[in-house]
Amino acid sequence: MRGIPRDEEELMSVDVDQSGGMNVDEMGPVDYLVVEFPGNKMTGEGLPLLVDLVDRGIIRILDFAFVMKELDGSVHAIEIADFDGDGRLDLAVFEGASSGLLDEGDLDEAGGVLEPGCSAGVLVYENVWAAPLAVALRRGGAQMVASGRIPVQALLAAAEALDAADAADAADSV
Repeated sequence: MRGIPRDEEELMSVDVDQSGGMNVDEMGPVDYLVVEFPGNKMTGEGLPLLVDLVDRGIIRILDFAFVMKELDGSVHAIEIADFDGDGRLDLAVFEGASSGLLDEGDLDEAGGVLEPGCSAGVLVYENVWAAPLAVALRRGGAQMVASGRIPVQALLAAAEALDAADAADAADSV
């Protein structure tokens, strides 16, 4: 597993294709995230956790890009930069993380879900932890026919609805 480079020398030696050649037959499921930063405020708080996921071999970053949606609704890619203003490139360890899976159309689509005046990180990653299972299932002739993700907000809403129903049932039984 190829990790994210830790210093400038390591960064300079990284091939632009950080996918490691992408042997599709041996890959785990690939997901994407579009994370909006309201008002273009990026603190970098989640970056060490992302680096840790890569270092531990849980995920492999295939593509990492940023987009911004201007107040007039136009969308454009933005460069990795010093987001917190401390004089250091905050995302330098991710520079060059590009497998070619994301194209301009994908970035435009990601920008389309943003509120005007906001930016977003667009991350495409392989779930390395699931690769052995996925390979074994494919070898056995299985194939993925559906996939999805339940947003945390939906889980919270469902839990609140269950609590309300339980409270109503309790009130009715009194």
